[in-house]
Amino acid sequence: MIDKTVSEYKQVIQECKGLFEKKTKDYGTAWRILRLPSITDQIYIKAQRIRSIQDKGQQKVGEDVTSEFVGIINYCIMAIIQIELKDNTNLDLKYEELEPLYDRIAEETLDLLQNKNHDYGEAWREMRVSSITDIILMKLLRVKQIEDNQGKTLVSEGIKANYQDMINYSVFSLIKLNYLVK
Repeated sequence: MIDKTVSEYKQVIQECKGLFEKKTKDYGTAWRILRLPSITDQIYIKAQRIRSIQDKGQQKVGEDVTSEFVGIINYCIMAIIQIELKDNTNLDLKYEELEPLYDRIAEETLDLLQNKNHDYGEAWREMRVSSITDIILMKLLRVKQIEDNQGKTLVSEGIKANYQDMINYSVFSLIKLNYLVK
């Protein structure tokens, strides 16, 4: 089963990366101006919209929840890039500079997924998408608390690990929502 998950993960990430590339070519790297808490808040808005649509059973804006999960994935990768480039003040990066970072972060996050899937036995496949949304929101609240504490934790995993978990939970949701079936 893990081979299926790895294959599905890679397909979802490839779709997300394609959108990231197109948006980078359209907008450049304007997002580099954002401080980490601002990116966290962008992710929170997307997750909260998903929950609102799930609760109400309808939406009034054209983009469906799958596009919001894709947005969460890409914003989480942007956040990790910001963490890694914290000393790089260049706001105007070319896609060709970002692509290897995107790929490495996606690969590291896949490694985390495989390790957790080994221990948890793919329990996510039995979860409801609404529960996954709640977990993403909980992870966001954790990240906000860590940010408010200037990144200091006593025993908890750090911000990057939480972003990686949100990527993986978003991938799971997209798989469960048949995002790959077109």
